[in-house]
Amino acid sequence: MDNPHRPWRARVVERIQESATIFTLRLEFLDPEIRASYHFAPGQFNMVYLYGVGEVAISIVSDPKDPTLLDHTIRTVGRVTNGISQLQAGDTIGLRGPYGRGWPMQEAEGRDVLVITGGLGCAPVVSVINYIARRRKQFGKLTILQGVKLPKDLIWRDRFERWIKEPNTEVFLAADKGDPSWPWHVGLVVELFDQMRLSDNTIVMMCGPEGMMRACVNELLLRQIPEHAIYLSMERNMQCALGQCGHCQYGADFVCRDGPVFSYDQIKPLFAHSGF
Repeated sequence: MDNPHRPWRARVVERIQESATIFTLRLEFLDPEIRASYHFAPGQFNMVYLYGVGEVAISIVSDPKDPTLLDHTIRTVGRVTNGISQLQAGDTIGLRGPYGRGWPMQEAEGRDVLVITGGLGCAPVVSVINYIARRRKQFGKLTILQGVKLPKDLIWRDRFERWIKEPNTEVFLAADKGDPSWPWHVGLVVELFDQMRLSDNTIVMMCGPEGMMRACVNELLLRQIPEHAIYLSMERNMQCALGQCGHCQYGADFVCRDGPVFSYDQIKPLFAHSGF
């Protein structure tokens, strides 16, 4: 896109209600040239613009192999996302991107991949799982850990159950509090580490609440996973996507421009301290 500030018009192809407060919009650029030239990497994000209201940074959760249809899973938490939640198929929205540095997929080739997510943190890594599934022989064992507060908070249950059946793949799910409908672990996601074995060839990709990620990093370090092999998506307060407004500054870095994906050794001095 020639002007990084300019949103391009996109059509809502489909709207999917994932839960009471979470929905997915499947979008398609109206301009066929933009549609044909658009490509993204797993972990990148778009700025989704509701005309006359504002814009928000949203991860792209669709398959990078088909960038003509772009899925964005959104939680309604404020004025802009509430407005976007009212859109239906056929409506028009603004879209610019992709932005940011994504997951290290080339570095992960030939290695075991551990994906750890909490809550809606699963959204930024769905494209990773799709990417690996389409190139299964290029990667080692895939292990997926997902934690939620309550069973009703688990979106894409059908996807997790499908991924369980994929070759050389393990899926572990945890809910802080269970109920009779929940057949998986009850407790914190970090407790799932006791159910698996990690090879010394493991690379980790993680997204979710920072408290959860901090606990998981500590557990990974205890299990001798190197700091440079642990990657985290630090999606926080991204407003311009260009590293200009300063709202997402994290030490010397801007999350929107230099991230949102960082290796732990890059951000260790700040990330190790809760509340920064």
